[in-house]
Formats: sequence, structure tokens, C-alpha cells
Amino acid sequence: MAATETLGKMLELSRQLGREERKLAILGEGNTSARLSADSFVVKASGSSLSTLSESGIAECGFGNLLPLLASEGMTDAAIDEALFAARVSTDAKKPSVEAIFHAYLLTLPGVNFVGHTHPVAVNVLLCSKHGRTFAARRTFPDEIVCCGVESVFVPYTDPGLKLSQAIKLAVEEYIARLSRPPRIILLENHGIIALGATPEAVIASTLMAVKAAEIFAGAAAIAGEPQFLTPEQVERIAGRPDEHYRQKALGI
Repeated sequence: MAATETLGKMLELSRQLGREERKLAILGEGNTSARLSADSFVVKASGSSLSTLSESGIAECGFGNLLPLLASEGMTDAAIDEALFAARVSTDAKKPSVEAIFHAYLLTLPGVNFVGHTHPVAVNVLLCSKHGRTFAARRTFPDEIVCCGVESVFVPYTDPGLKLSQAIKLAVEEYIARLSRPPRIILLENHGIIALGATPEAVIASTLMAVKAAEIFAGAAAIAGEPQFLTPEQVERIAGRPDEHYRQKALGI
């Protein structure tokens, strides 16, 4: 895919995630990214709005400038800011979001070309409650498995910035080692969600399905204390069904 086409898809993904009626992000909340090549990616700049994102509100960054930060310890905020500015391919670009660090890591995972981070109201109802970890681990209906995977990654609350990026990397690596597949959804306690996939459609589908799953979970918990979860055997059976794989391909996820 040409860089200009990828950029166009990333901007459209951003505007879709930023639609006011979806309640996924307001003001400067959330960020998006897309891999341009083995060497660089584009990410929403700090302070830009998803709903109105344009080329002036993004920054192209080099992977080689940001990935080494994940192994750093004791970096000051000033040093991190300096590294973010240095990561820009063009010095005319705005400062990348501090969350560009975890975008850089996630875009190196197999099959991941686009990433969308949002703060959905419905999902944060659970992530700001005692139910967050359970919401990540359990599934309540088949399409949640199809779009969001057999589980979601759960990251306990960590302040945004380098420490959060390092916590995400650690949690994702544990998930892949245990399940032998990259995640579709990462849940950040008291913060929001990250959706990742090969296409913008995959990111949107996973995000919207996570919102639907959160609404169902919260509704069922309000009625009965907790949802009626699918069993692990049911989850694995649905995840392995050929017709569901076909539907994933048809939906671009």
C-alpha cells in the first residue's frame, strides 16, 4: 500500500473513531497510527482532535528512534519530550503524542498495520470499576470473540507516558506467549482501549464490538450481579470455526 493511501486511511479511521455520537473520544482524547514502512509510521500529534484530524495534525516518526525507549529506565519527562521531537522524520511536524511510543511497539507486531486508541464511555464504565479484569478475560457472545478475540489484554492503571508503554509491551508479550496470537483489544484500567489490526476496518470493528460487549456486560451485571459468560470450551470452539474465519475475512478483520 502506498504511503499516501495509508495516510488517507489513517485519517479516515481517526475521523470515524472521533464521531461525536459514538462517544469514543472528545476534545483531544485518543490517538491513531499507521505503519508506512519498516522504518517509519504516522501518528496523531499531541493536542489534535480525532474527529477533525488532517495532515497538519499528524507526525511521521522513525521506529528506530522510539523503540529503544522501551528498554530505558529513569528517563525524565524532559528527556522523553526530547526523544519524541527527535523521532520526527520532518522537523516541521508537530510533536507526536507521548503515546506514540506504544504505537511504535504495537505496529511491529505481526499483521498489525493500524492502531486506534480511544476512551469509550461504555468501556470505561467497566474499566473504572471492579469488573475491568473480568471483562478482559471473559466473553459473553460470539461476535465479541470474532471481533475482539478470545481474550483482551488487561493493563493495570499506569500513568500515561513511557511507563504505560512499557507496561503495555510487557502485558502483550505475556498474552502472545500464552495464546500464540497477537491481541485485537488492549484494555487500560481507568483509561481506555487500544484496538489493533491489519486494516482500519478491523480497528473500527474491534472498537465498536468492545463497546457493545461493555454495554451488555454492564446491563447483565446490573440485573444479575454478573453476566452469563460463555465457557472456555465454547469460546475456543467459536474462535476455531471455519465459518467465523470466513466472516472475519469478509468483514476485513
